[in-house]
Amino acid sequence: MLGYIVLVLAVAGAPAFAGDQLTFPEVARGAARIVSGWEAQEGQIPHQISLRMVNPGGGVSSCGASLIHHEWALTAAHCTAARVSLVLRFGTVNLTRPALIQESTEYYNHPSYNEAFPGVVQPNDIGVIKLRRPVEYTDLIKPVRIQRSADKDKSYDRVQLTASGWGLLWTQATSPENLNWVYLLGVENSYCRVRYGFSSIIQDSTICASAYNVSSQSTCQGDSGGPLTVVDVDGQLSVVGVTSFVSATGCHTDFPAGFIRAGYYHDWYYQLTGINFDWDPEEAGSGEGSSEGSNENSNEDSNESSNESSNENSNESSNENSNESSNENSSESSNGSSESTSEEDK
Repeated sequence: MLGYIVLVLAVAGAPAFAGDQLTFPEVARGAARIVSGWEAQEGQIPHQISLRMVNPGGGVSSCGASLIHHEWALTAAHCTAARVSLVLRFGTVNLTRPALIQESTEYYNHPSYNEAFPGVVQPNDIGVIKLRRPVEYTDLIKPVRIQRSADKDKSYDRVQLTASGWGLLWTQATSPENLNWVYLLGVENSYCRVRYGFSSIIQDSTICASAYNVSSQSTCQGDSGGPLTVVDVDGQLSVVGVTSFVSATGCHTDFPAGFIRAGYYHDWYYQLTGINFDWDPEEAGSGEGSSEGSNENSNEDSNESSNESSNENSNESSNENSNESSNENSSESSNGSSESTSEEDK
């Protein structure tokens, strides 16, 4: 079944995108949450961040985000566009007991995302937040790796994925205090395009996911910007998508949810942060953008090489000095000289 089609016309500078039943999880009708999922346990999803956004009028709304570095978080552009302040809660399952709270006013949305129209579903709905202070990793606060660029076009059809967030629990329900998560199944973009009436929003940089084993399973209100993760080829977790949109018919209906493929934007991440978040399975580190692991390995190799060179030079210098001293002493002794030369290693 195809849903009704809504065309967003290019009026007064608005971008022309085909709406095709698309909306943000925050405004979807019907059931609204990580729908038909389960409550998370302490430390189960340590990269999950709760995001509260304040607009110029003082209104507050909520989204999710992912910790990807000591100083950076990943979220959806529509969550941060036109906001004046962001409050981030880290290391929490229950929103009343966060391990850490920070406020930030520094965020960067992808340059192809039109911030003048945050209420319009758009492609490239991705952004990063600069943390005010570096976050210290603990058992409850850990980063998640970004999908590597080599897999940016990978098919996740019928692959088990995981979404998480603090969305509402059901139709007209209140927002939960506890973090929820749900399994979803990846679907081909071709299928997603058909279900959404060939919407121009479904691009190569989109990944869609449907219910895993209960037709109502999905993301919804309060889940935007949060992570869609997969257990990757090396057995480690990677964030493959950023929660972006759902069907306007409701989160619980049998339409795929839409996410932005995180692996599509590595050049932009690097240009913006100076950090290489890309990685290779054979060199994968502890789960953070592999740049830190690579830098640490590089520094260790450099230090080992430097120490070896230093030791070799020191040994050579010591041997040369010892030989020179021995030769000089021997020569001077044979000449009846009482002088001797010694040199300490410095």
